[in-house]
Amino acid sequence: MDIRRRLPSRELPAQNDDVVTAPPPRRGSDALPLPLYLTNFFFTFLFAATVYFLLIRWGEKISTSTPLHVVNLSELLSLIGVIASCIYLIGFLGVDFVQSVFLRSSSDDDDVWIPNDDEIDRLVKIESDLTSEEDEAIVKSVVDGATSSHSLETKLGDCKRAAAIRREAVQRMTGKSLTGLPLDGFDYDSILGQCCEMPVGYVQIPVGIAGPLLLDGKEYSVPMATTEGCLVASTNRGCKAIHLSGGAFSFLMKDAMTRAPVVKFPSVKRAARAMFYLQDPANFERLSLIFSKSSRFAWLQSITCSISGRNLYPRFACGTGDAMGMNMVSKGVQNVLEFMKTMFPDMVVIGISGNCCSDKKASAINWIQGRGKHVVCEALIKGGIVRNVLKTTVEDLVELHVLKNLTGSAMAGSLGGFNAHASNIVSAVFIATGQDPAQNVESSHCITQFEAEGDDLHISVSMPCIEVGTVGGGTQLASQSACLNLLGVKGSSDKEKAGSNARQLARIVAGSVLAGELSLMSAIASGQLVKSHMKYNRSSRDIGPSSQVNR
Repeated sequence: MDIRRRLPSRELPAQNDDVVTAPPPRRGSDALPLPLYLTNFFFTFLFAATVYFLLIRWGEKISTSTPLHVVNLSELLSLIGVIASCIYLIGFLGVDFVQSVFLRSSSDDDDVWIPNDDEIDRLVKIESDLTSEEDEAIVKSVVDGATSSHSLETKLGDCKRAAAIRREAVQRMTGKSLTGLPLDGFDYDSILGQCCEMPVGYVQIPVGIAGPLLLDGKEYSVPMATTEGCLVASTNRGCKAIHLSGGAFSFLMKDAMTRAPVVKFPSVKRAARAMFYLQDPANFERLSLIFSKSSRFAWLQSITCSISGRNLYPRFACGTGDAMGMNMVSKGVQNVLEFMKTMFPDMVVIGISGNCCSDKKASAINWIQGRGKHVVCEALIKGGIVRNVLKTTVEDLVELHVLKNLTGSAMAGSLGGFNAHASNIVSAVFIATGQDPAQNVESSHCITQFEAEGDDLHISVSMPCIEVGTVGGGTQLASQSACLNLLGVKGSSDKEKAGSNARQLARIVAGSVLAGELSLMSAIASGQLVKSHMKYNRSSRDIGPSSQVNR
């Protein structure tokens, strides 16, 4: 007897990527290679038709005194049909019920034999992708706790091998399979020490292209990594409407990454003196030189302070070139704090970040003062394009905008969310180009404007906190680097144009948001939103045996 059939839906731990699970039980509904409802209909009709035919025939035989055991070919085929349909209907409707009544344990799994891991290893031969007995020994060492999982890369000197061994150890310790999570086809050396710790694989996200987006006289094919159906198609429609209307235009208002530590003093008086020192224009040049000594790409732009009792929150605003810049800004702030300790020995540094920055959190200070790149983007959409491409009217769009983006957001107490779905586009472009997805929180701060201009529609988006970079972090990974290359902003820019690639990426993000806002608002105004999502955002595909469990 196969031990898998004696396990109550338990997976056997595997030593490789292949799941060792019980083979799916045969069901009555597997009798024909047809959809379930057609199979049920076929056998139900067969049963009813053959029984009816036999009853009619037997009635005729009784009336003519013909022996019932004398049958012709049609009656024989009908008997076979009755038997076959009965077998199917009993197998489909009755077997699970009988098993649930007569084979169910009186106290959970007391009467069901569940072999332990050693018994499974003895009874089931599990294939392994491990390359050597040495790898097998390392896996066991990790499982036993003798070897730390996080140290595998250092000890082995092979990142791919370390990921494979860690993956096996995780599967054995959890009893769960990681089948479906790819291991091969990825450069694990490229993420060591900078992108991800203790990897066991990588997640695949499809990348679609929206565009061309005509922005500032140049066309861009915008890569969007997403699993939300309709998003790329909708943004693409917005790009089309903008292109046919002459394109969009963007303006960079500000470029400054921020970091705000929290420091504590013995008294409010001392905290106030430190604040006045930091904000005194006479001291700025000195502080700027101290700030920049750890990086040739970071430069201090301003310091503004907030005070709460004897606690001080100096907010440093800095240029960071083509990098998003959080690390270099933090280093510069650390330099200034060390200098301030010599000026104010009683100052205590509580934290390099005091949440007044404010990083990866929605905040009024970001919404008002900005963080990263502040970009405004606009377009004038012709009235004919609104009617023929977007399938709505200027009047309906303006009314919807006022009642949804402005009034509705105000009713909800929204902070930086006076838009339709800016975060959708920001997240998709961020993931595709290797940005920090968590910074979507403040980078999606956006106020959208729809205004009638004669027969045409003026649309704009104002985004004060787009935090992007084209060097460092995930931008150097192969897939993300390819997407940046598609946009023409890969890597660092020329010295005389330092930071121009990152600024251009911010403009593209804003232009893409403009297209997404235009298309979604049009879909809502024309009543097409639900229909579009039913077409593009629903899957009728059977994705696995689990979808058939309750049939």
